Amino acid sequence: MNAPLAKPILPPRGASFSVSPHPDHHRIMHVTGERDALVGFLRDAHDIDVQNLEYVPFMRYYLADLLAKRLGENFAQTLVDLVKDRRHGGFTIGLQGLTDDPADFVKFGTAIGHILGPGNHDAMSGTYFARFVVKHTDDSDSYLRQAYRLFTMHTDGTFVSEATDWLLMMKFAERNAVGGESRFLHLDDWAERDQFVNHKFGTRPFLYKAPGSKNVSEKIERPLFFQSEFGLSISFIDQFVQPSNREEAEFLRELSASMEASIGTTEVVLPVGDLVVLNNYFYLHGRAPFKKNEALFRELMRQRGMFSQ
Repeated sequence: MNAPLAKPILPPRGASFSVSPHPDHHRIMHVTGERDALVGFLRDAHDIDVQNLEYVPFMRYYLADLLAKRLGENFAQTLVDLVKDRRHGGFTIGLQGLTDDPADFVKFGTAIGHILGPGNHDAMSGTYFARFVVKHTDDSDSYLRQAYRLFTMHTDGTFVSEATDWLLMMKFAERNAVGGESRFLHLDDWAERDQFVNHKFGTRPFLYKAPGSKNVSEKIERPLFFQSEFGLSISFIDQFVQPSNREEAEFLRELSASMEASIGTTEVVLPVGDLVVLNNYFYLHGRAPFKKNEALFRELMRQRGMFSQ
């Protein structure tokens, strides 16, 4: 079910970016902005502070406009097309070591996200993005920050009513980290998918309920598999789905195990200052365990949102 290796996409003449196949993944593309254009964007955005972005939603779109103007004709449309195209469904892009300022990372990620559309409210942080650290010790109530566990394959937004069309993850910092690679599974690369789609529980709604750390009290019922504008889609996370009996639990356990064992589940390395965007309807994502190290430190930013109408 694997797609052939992606071919480079040629941007229009005069554009300040290029698109090439990702070295780790046969579907995801890597977008490279010209360094001078990225420097220009950072200069344009220098006087915009992060609190202003948190408080004033239209400033997030202003950043998106600044980046799109610097990178040239068709940059914004190319990003949207890559995420909506089921053959790809995602891309990576980075700041190429031009800055290590976390505020610059927030601005760049905000610009990329708001080219796609409005960011969702992140209840964990209280704003439209969340920054979180993975380190040696952790006492949280989910796998998100637990470094030495396999963070199992899942989609985002399962336990909220607001649509989650896309997911953005950006790496801010990393020290003493071995392992912890991002893991992605495109629905069309999962060989055993149809046996779960066609199961009697495949399209039946399941209850989702978040733990306390998510600051979300609502309970949501949604089916595992469903049809969207992108075709066959999935919504699933093993930690928060609530089976009502042993038969449902066994189905969910087998489904999760199949995803983890799938040859379509691919590890991707994300350098500091790079971000990845995925279509949340037909990609599942997770994280490999780290090797134990008391000095382990990784900081990430998450944004998720909807496509502009």
